Amino acid sequence: MAPRYENPALATDAVWIRSGRVLLVRRGRPPFRGYWALPGGFVELRETVEEAVVRELKEETGLVGRPVGIVGVYSGPDRDPRKPTTSVAYLVTGRGGRPVGHDDAASAEWVPLAKARPLAFDHERILADALRTRRRSARRRPASPLRPSAVRDPIIGGAG
Repeated sequence: MAPRYENPALATDAVWIRSGRVLLVRRGRPPFRGYWALPGGFVELRETVEEAVVRELKEETGLVGRPVGIVGVYSGPDRDPRKPTTSVAYLVTGRGGRPVGHDDAASAEWVPLAKARPLAFDHERILADALRTRRRSARRRPASPLRPSAVRDPIIGGAG
């Protein structure tokens, strides 16, 4: 009999910032019911993380966006009280619009950055990292859309 491995769940989070506001959802279910959170959720089987962030964004807010850069990868046995979870957080952009809470989001809205606290899970850390990433990118050049051919392995230098 093959050994049974217990692995962390894979999730994704969307960080969409525009005009001094961040897109947040009010959680309608535990854990963190009633708290603001970044739109996101678990990656489904046979789905890429990029597809999952777009799907979760649409499911929870009704808005269509596209990932334009990776904020970071967040992991740890205690970041989600339900189970160990690893999340890939993306900077997202799109046409915007008026968000409406759907799925497990009780509501969704553009929240002024200064009022975007407290956040569920480790989303305050993710948001802070996203703001730093945006500041660095603004000093260099605008982020370009993610393309597998454009992703380079920093160790070997080839496409990822």
